[in-house]
Amino acid sequence: MLDSEILRVKVTGEFACFTRPDLKVERMTYPCMTPSAARGVLDSILWKPEFKWYVRKIWILNPVKFFSVRRNEINSKQGKNPIIIDEVNSLGKPVNRAQRNSIVLKDVSYIIEASIYQDSFLKENPPKKYVEIFRRRVRKGQCWRRPFLGTKEFAAEFFEPVGKEQPLEETIPIGSMLFDIYFNEQGKPEPIFFYDVAVKNGILNCEVPENEKMMKATHKRPPEDSNISAVIYDFNQKEKMEVGV
Repeated sequence: MLDSEILRVKVTGEFACFTRPDLKVERMTYPCMTPSAARGVLDSILWKPEFKWYVRKIWILNPVKFFSVRRNEINSKQGKNPIIIDEVNSLGKPVNRAQRNSIVLKDVSYIIEASIYQDSFLKENPPKKYVEIFRRRVRKGQCWRRPFLGTKEFAAEFFEPVGKEQPLEETIPIGSMLFDIYFNEQGKPEPIFFYDVAVKNGILNCEVPENEKMMKATHKRPPEDSNISAVIYDFNQKEKMEVGV
């Protein structure tokens, strides 16, 4: 069940990279924030297993500016074992480190519109409770982890909108875009795309059928030795005891 109340948060950053999965060898960003990145920002501010974030719209406030940068990246995925960055092969070449060019966004600013979604509204956990918690955390600048804009080195700042922000008066064709990652009952991930996408008058509309499927994604706790950290679960359990909600 989708709550009718719409929450808004303004997100800004010096750089952002919302990587196109079809061009990930040398990163190329989408021209605006993706719905999955917006959900990641919201989850960084407030996450509870009792609800999901339904991203409604993403406002693009600043003109789209691309920027080319060369960065050091690692070739391996982070797991429970540390990655030795300085490891070399028999030829003396780095094993885990590589330099790649990236096309990123510069000086970005967005407003995310979202609502609380619950499978059923419970008396002890009404949407209003989470709405007030979220607004308080945004007002105080509180988050359980620092939100980021696509990649973790591009940290994001978040604020309450002042009410005078206006989206770009511009239409930006995108084509296909990664909407989010859907997890089935077994916890297996599956990418969801939506097609013929365009930013119209500075707003990316996320109220599409793909969003309905995302609301059925599971909240399974991942294994502790998986690449998906379980720290978020433990943090929220501790926070729940501390604040008594």
